[in-house]
Amino acid sequence: MKPFTLYLSRLYSLTKAALALFGLAALFAVMALPSERHLLRTTLPEFVADAAEAASAGSSGTVRSEVLETLQELEQRALAEFISRRWRIAETAATSFVSIAYRAGKRHSVDPVLILSVMAIESRYNPVAESVVGAKGLMQIIPKYHLDKLLDHGGEEALLDPEVNIHVGAQILREYYRRLGDQEAALQRYAGAFEEPTSRYAAKVFEERMRLEPVRQKARSAQLAQAT
Repeated sequence: MKPFTLYLSRLYSLTKAALALFGLAALFAVMALPSERHLLRTTLPEFVADAAEAASAGSSGTVRSEVLETLQELEQRALAEFISRRWRIAETAATSFVSIAYRAGKRHSVDPVLILSVMAIESRYNPVAESVVGAKGLMQIIPKYHLDKLLDHGGEEALLDPEVNIHVGAQILREYYRRLGDQEAALQRYAGAFEEPTSRYAAKVFEERMRLEPVRQKARSAQLAQAT
């Protein structure tokens, strides 16, 4: 029995020592790990900085977009007020026409101020104007020459709708400019006076644009001055 008791005693001692070593190893491992507070101090600031940088980039893009929108709103308001006074039309109507001209200009790559100038010469901003030769609406479009452009809008009667009339007029101007490569020639073609040697129609449109352009530039300058 004595050898067996001695064996048990040694086994117990070895087991105890092994458990003690395991406990010490676990303790050192825990001590070596970074604390939760340390992780928050080192990792979280980097995460917050990255998020802030991303938010800042997105925010600056949003700010730029908002500034551009505000700038266009001020331009349009100034132009509408000027047109309303000059042509003695309701400001609400002028505001609508200017807004549509900007949308049409963006869609068809035509200067909205040029569109407004054509409107002034063609109809004096009368949306139901009709000429003796059958030209209709704000931009005095003759339906029989542009039936292809009116198909998607319900036919020629749609030309009395300012939205349709202005968009189709801008589309025609763009088409003539692409074909002829010259703004004056495009305007003369628009008026059906391509062969007229003095380009009187184009001169009238340019003269009107010269009245409108300073209004636009003044609105832009005022807004940029406020921004800076």
